[in-house]
Amino acid sequence: MAESGSKRAQSDLDEEAQFRKVAREMTTDEFASPTPLWYRVIMFGLMIAGVVWIMVYYITQSAYPIAALGAWNLVVGVGLMMLGLIMTTRWR
Repeated sequence: MAESGSKRAQSDLDEEAQFRKVAREMTTDEFASPTPLWYRVIMFGLMIAGVVWIMVYYITQSAYPIAALGAWNLVVGVGLMMLGLIMTTRWR
């Protein structure tokens, strides 16, 4: 009788260990990127900012973002996009 009780206790322990193993596997992110979140945010932010800069320039007929720059606003927008693109080379 005591033997069946110890077998049941061992079975419960084995089952709990199996549940813990499955839970551990479910919570680990095998697709986690080694690139920090702040880097990705800046990278995509620069690219989006460049596109928005150029869009604002064309939509407002060169009155905004900086009217004194004139067509150089395009260089600023493309420069922002290029900075973001250069950052993608370090993204893993």
